[in-house]
Amino acid sequence: MKNYLVFLLAATIFSFTSSQDAAEENPTVVEEEEDPFYKTPLNRLASSASNFGYDLFRIQASKNPSINIFMSPLTLATALSAISLGAGQRTESLIHRTLYYDLLNDPKVHATYKELLASLSSKDKGVKSASRVILERRLRLKLDFVTQMEKFYGYKPRVLSGNARLDISEANDFVQKRTDGKVLKFFKEVPSGVSVLLLGAAYFKGQWVYKFNPRETIQREFYTDEQTSTSVSMMTANNVPVRYGLDSDFSCRIIQLPLSGGISIMFFLPLTVTQNLTLIEEGLTSEFVHDIDQALQSVTMKLSVPKMKLDYEAELGSAFADMKLQPLFLTPDFSKISSKSVKVTQAVHKVVMELNEDGREESPKVDPKQINYFPLEFHLDHPFIFVLRADDNGALLFIGKVMNPKGLSR
Repeated sequence: MKNYLVFLLAATIFSFTSSQDAAEENPTVVEEEEDPFYKTPLNRLASSASNFGYDLFRIQASKNPSINIFMSPLTLATALSAISLGAGQRTESLIHRTLYYDLLNDPKVHATYKELLASLSSKDKGVKSASRVILERRLRLKLDFVTQMEKFYGYKPRVLSGNARLDISEANDFVQKRTDGKVLKFFKEVPSGVSVLLLGAAYFKGQWVYKFNPRETIQREFYTDEQTSTSVSMMTANNVPVRYGLDSDFSCRIIQLPLSGGISIMFFLPLTVTQNLTLIEEGLTSEFVHDIDQALQSVTMKLSVPKMKLDYEAELGSAFADMKLQPLFLTPDFSKISSKSVKVTQAVHKVVMELNEDGREESPKVDPKQINYFPLEFHLDHPFIFVLRADDNGALLFIGKVMNPKGLSR
């Protein structure tokens, strides 16, 4: 879905309209050239893996409409892409369609994925993630599958030993080391009936480009509906440089704030507290978010953002099945993994994120003559959706929705 910035109001409020509306106003059809952003294989792959992520979030959000959700779908996209190396043609095609690889025309897709993972692993990004394929105990693996997975995805698949204490310790240690000790006790016990388990974990300690002053963090009401609110710690600041817009199709306001390491966070805030987030969730795609990124305008505004320490864990097997991956749980062809038939039995996810006042530098001083008499304000004081993505390739790193701030900040 492509949206275009069409007009500017006096108070610097921006609005997007759909390309269909634009076409009706201007009947001259001009064939669009490919966006230069998508001309590299790496950026196209990032878009495809991100669209898988938006799909997964959308399904999980629809299953849990009233609770907070926070995900790093790329960790599970990585495990799913890795296991496709062990799939026969029909199962590989199914996985590749779900990851949107069928639109890439990239015969070296796994080598491109390796490049993508390398681009996201820089220390300054603050993203720590772990993806892994865990297989049923004492399974004899084919050497080529093990070699290819290690070559492109940086780790070998793990075969359970049958010793529950050893298996839990090994899996939890793997996740803990990959997330700098921030995601602890990924497993409390070994899941029962494991044949193929897809593991995805991530930790993010965000650092704003422009830090908030802790002395200006205040208690502010967060409204879960028109009558109900709860007090939450809000980071506040005046005259903050942001990128801002209003989407008329989704009836939401949008701001984008820069984080260190070439990452941005985009907040989607409905115009009213009673508005359902489903409309926004259904519209999220990699291409749409990229178009929004291109259309937002730079302004300064008064801002308040909840302090956040989120942790989320879920078994996502049913969400995978709803993504038309049900055959992976029934009779898939993983003949390149082992001579014994195996199938996906679990997809387990755990993520932790922290966003507090920490930042790299002070907000730039604003000339008083440039401050509007009717300054814009943006307060995340009712349910919202947020997206964290890499600026250079658009990869979806984290996505979440906050429905209730209870337990949000600890």
